[in-house]
Amino acid sequence: MHTITIKGLTKSFRKFRALDGIDLQIGPGLFGLLGPNGAGKTTLMKVLSTSSSWSDGKVTVYGFDLLKEGDKVRELLGYLPQQFQTPHHFTGGQLLHYIASMKGVLDTTERTKQVERVLREVNLEQHANKRIKAYSGGMKRRLGIAQALLGNPKLIIFDEPTAGLDPSERIRFRNLIERLSKECTIILSTHIISDIESTCEKVAVMNNGEVHFQGSVEELAQIAENVVWELHVPISEYDLIERDYVIISSRREGDHVLFRVISKVQPHHLAKTVSPSLEDGYMAILNGVI
Repeated sequence: MHTITIKGLTKSFRKFRALDGIDLQIGPGLFGLLGPNGAGKTTLMKVLSTSSSWSDGKVTVYGFDLLKEGDKVRELLGYLPQQFQTPHHFTGGQLLHYIASMKGVLDTTERTKQVERVLREVNLEQHANKRIKAYSGGMKRRLGIAQALLGNPKLIIFDEPTAGLDPSERIRFRNLIERLSKECTIILSTHIISDIESTCEKVAVMNNGEVHFQGSVEELAQIAENVVWELHVPISEYDLIERDYVIISSRREGDHVLFRVISKVQPHHLAKTVSPSLEDGYMAILNGVI
């Protein structure tokens, strides 16, 4: 079952195509959208959240035509944009009450219950009565996550949700969306591979406005089978390796360097193939190695 179906989605800004014939099918649970900055991820999230128009193509969300029934889609939606703007004179609690009422949660008791729940989910209970202008960047991001959860949405879209979160809050967020994904569809758009690797079963890779891969996390890693190598060479050869191959990582060990690289052919007579990771598959796609 697919909760979201996207066919031939295109969006142009004058002569630039931000989205170029996107085809995607997204089902229940956690779906990861990977891509570098400028890949078109945020543009796609804006379209799915009904906050941006598009040039061509069709999108259905839970059976609703996004173009003709956008109001129905908004009733199902929780959305954290990449840039979450907040009125600084509000307290965190006041803002959440306001957003909940805008989402149709008009009963005071129910609204209070939901606000207290989402504050607890993002560990902001003790800061509910503090003005937002006193919040740190990470606290504002957590407030943005909280507002997306109000109204018990069936579709939640997070655009770069963990930017600015410390490691403990990032783990808290991952645990939260893992639990929520059992009841709804969550799209996690990010360039942070570890966020996808630890939470999502299905993933798509975007670059230059196009989808270059869609499948399971395991399938994305396996794309790089037999093209990932490790080699241990003198540091004097660093420039040669950097010039000729895609370096995934490097670590200096005395007067040598341990490289992990992607290459269709053996990059050095001392190189040995290693099992690919999600990052390897992602980088192989972005660099056209496969």
